[in-house]
Amino acid sequence: MVMMAFCVVAPAALAQQPDYRGDVPMEVYLDALAHISPAAREGAAAYLTAYRRRCGRELTTQELRRAVADGEGDPVLMAMIRASYQQDSGAQRALATSVSCVRRG
Repeated sequence: MVMMAFCVVAPAALAQQPDYRGDVPMEVYLDALAHISPAAREGAAAYLTAYRRRCGRELTTQELRRAVADGEGDPVLMAMIRASYQQDSGAQRALATSVSCVRRG
């Protein structure tokens, strides 16, 4: 026998939920990455810092989400996550100079 549970949510409770259909705050997205892997969060944070230094502006959450998810992901970001996992600060610094300021998608 298969049992299914249903949850009834009051309309007032739905009104209190944040609307994340468009974009989420950067900290929320970084925290989500930390649940996947602490190295993913650390690498993404390093990528954000490098982007801000090289490009003179903050990367939006949507842009970071695209850099993580499009295809196999932005190669520099993926390498920064790998370097973070390996705790290779030298590679992190070298990769920071490779961050592109060209907007994707």
